[in-house]
Amino acid sequence: MMPREGAVPDAAESFYRLEPNDIVEAIEALGYQSNGVLSPLNSYENRVYEVGLWDEAPVIAKFYRPGRWSDAAIIEEHAFTLELESLEIPVVAPLRDADGHTLQHVGDYRFALYPKRAGRAPDLDDDGVLKQLGRFIGRIHALGAEEVFIHRPELSIAHFGDDSYEYLMDHGFVPSELEPAYEAAAESLLDAVDDAFDRAGPYRRIRLHGDTHPGNILWRDGTFNIVDFDDARMGPAVQDLWMFLNGDHAGRGRQLSVLLEGYDQFFDFDGRQLLLIEALRALRIMHHAAWIARRWQDPAFREAFPWFNSGHYWQEHILTLKEQLSAMHEPPLQWQ
Repeated sequence: MMPREGAVPDAAESFYRLEPNDIVEAIEALGYQSNGVLSPLNSYENRVYEVGLWDEAPVIAKFYRPGRWSDAAIIEEHAFTLELESLEIPVVAPLRDADGHTLQHVGDYRFALYPKRAGRAPDLDDDGVLKQLGRFIGRIHALGAEEVFIHRPELSIAHFGDDSYEYLMDHGFVPSELEPAYEAAAESLLDAVDDAFDRAGPYRRIRLHGDTHPGNILWRDGTFNIVDFDDARMGPAVQDLWMFLNGDHAGRGRQLSVLLEGYDQFFDFDGRQLLLIEALRALRIMHHAAWIARRWQDPAFREAFPWFNSGHYWQEHILTLKEQLSAMHEPPLQWQ
């Protein structure tokens, strides 16, 4: 069964058809003088470009996808990163205009400008790097725990798990012959996720980065630049930690201890949240598949993920769900 098509709102059409001239005009409307050099950066959810300027360092322009976040939610994220920056935590915060605004509106577009920061993914096998990263995440969480997001959502089983499963089933993305297998694997995994959260018990919800994979951590000259708070939301602290762990069970346990040695200098970690690591990984797997499906009308997604709408992909995805279910039955990591 092919996924159903629907009407594309005018704002989304403008976003899909964003052209270099649109970008230059938007930047110059703020008083910048572009030299016409534009370089697209790796981003699917938003459109992100490095924009060259005359007599100034280039800036990074992030054009926001219509309908994903409200203006208030974007401004709330910007305020969080600006507050972190004021504490000399190495995040890349948006630039303010002459009136102090960070979110800009030009025509159909909403965008923000950022200073360019270079770097590469950190070497997470280096204990010194990992401990230093733990300290910075701990400082982010110490501030994140002081207030709550009002306009941004919580990382929840309902949104990342249940809604993702139902969207894929309801919109015809799973081939009909694989629907029974997908249904069985997804429901078993969601039951295991529910059980993991029950076993972990109540946890403190704090403001998070939300998507701290290594690609969002730029390492250069002995320090970090932490970028892209676009997925910032309320949730358990361990969400900002588990994606730094890799390798076998023993290796991940050792990395965890090093990471938390730095983290715990600035914010107390609740060890019960270790029961959530594989549950959060499961939710990320399910949410990622639904994320592509929800964006399937965007030509950039069809070009980037041409394999998504194939039977082979869904066979592999079902296998991944089953493997993740097995991982959830393994003993949780231990914090030494």
